[in-house]
Amino acid sequence: MSTNTSNSQVTSSSNDGGGKGDAFSLELLGDPSAEVRPPFEPTEHGLSKDFKFTKFGESRGKCLKLDRDEVKSLREILRDGKENENVDRSMIFPCEDTSVTKLEHSDLYLVETSDLLHPIIDDPYIMGKIACASVLSGIYALGVAEISNIRLFLGVSSRMELNDRNIVMPMVIRGFRDSAKAAGTMVRGCQIIGNPWCLIGGTASTVCTHQQELVPPDGATIGDVIVLTKPLGTMLALTVSQWMEQPEKRGRLLLTITEEEAKKAYCRAVDSMVRTNRVAAVLMRKAANRQKKMPERRLKRNFLKQYNAHAACEVSSYGILGHAEALARRQKNNVNFVIHNMPVIARMSGMSKITGSTMPLLQGTMPEVSGGMLVVLPREQAAAYCKALEKTEHRQAWIVGIVENGERMARIIDRPRVIEVPPKDSGASLW
Repeated sequence: MSTNTSNSQVTSSSNDGGGKGDAFSLELLGDPSAEVRPPFEPTEHGLSKDFKFTKFGESRGKCLKLDRDEVKSLREILRDGKENENVDRSMIFPCEDTSVTKLEHSDLYLVETSDLLHPIIDDPYIMGKIACASVLSGIYALGVAEISNIRLFLGVSSRMELNDRNIVMPMVIRGFRDSAKAAGTMVRGCQIIGNPWCLIGGTASTVCTHQQELVPPDGATIGDVIVLTKPLGTMLALTVSQWMEQPEKRGRLLLTITEEEAKKAYCRAVDSMVRTNRVAAVLMRKAANRQKKMPERRLKRNFLKQYNAHAACEVSSYGILGHAEALARRQKNNVNFVIHNMPVIARMSGMSKITGSTMPLLQGTMPEVSGGMLVVLPREQAAAYCKALEKTEHRQAWIVGIVENGERMARIIDRPRVIEVPPKDSGASLW
């Protein structure tokens, strides 16, 4: 199931943070405050015309995903080999990048999360915004929307010329800062190191009371449904855009996708990655009306609703299936997660098929950056949750799966329904 979205228009304009050329940029209908941003033109910022920020990070995808067993074995070193019987099981979260610690002598809990990225797009300002959105996702997956503190971590590439660094890195910082501000918080610290590769990320933290402000990730019940709040295919869309610049790959791609379609897919991916999961987080809260600090008028109306989410997680480096598996393992009840629908940025399912196992999008293991959330909801609440999210953000959400009796596992059915997002191209509209 999906909901209808308001259109977004593809326009050309200028913006203080970017270039001035004609190209795809996003403007939400009915939202005059929405950002309209043209493509990044290096020469307009004093950089050489062939400057590529992505050259200072690992190849797209390679830096995003280590073998899960390798990661698990390294993390096990931190454990003492004994499980504390007094640990509140609901405090053990499916994302190891996020932790919840009960503070001594109080009923308060410290929630912390972290993330770190290489440059995946060439616009430094937008890359900063994407990195911030990705850092915040771990806390949003707990239904918490008020972030107390963000710290920026910046690895400045020693391979980048000094003049270029003096232009590019301030743009990254401004993008990160502006994303934090839009999320209702601010960056209160920054650690900067030299490194051969550029790194952008940080930590976010907040303090809350467990019962009132956190959505535990272990309450899925047989009969619940699973909602996805952003389409899949962000990294594939960026990779296709990169391949379009390589003559040896461009010809093959043009047999399946037009240059216009590839460009739109790229813009849709960027739009998705820049958008945080803040609204999705608040809407899944059991006591949404207790949210204190939400200035947006439209959000306040929707936050009075209660959608009673039973569990949630972000979708990031291990794809929709990998994160569904991790969430399923944490459940108190004997349940399985079964995914039937795969919402994918338009034209990317076809791209996945021609790239084979190198881009396993439809297998559910393709990494996402600043992806959406998988939210487990009571069946009777799910459609209303999707509609509330659409009304607030002008973006779709989808019911993608169900919760069945099982052994805490997750799977994608043999022939899932692929939902093209948007279902058809409407000319100037992005979505």
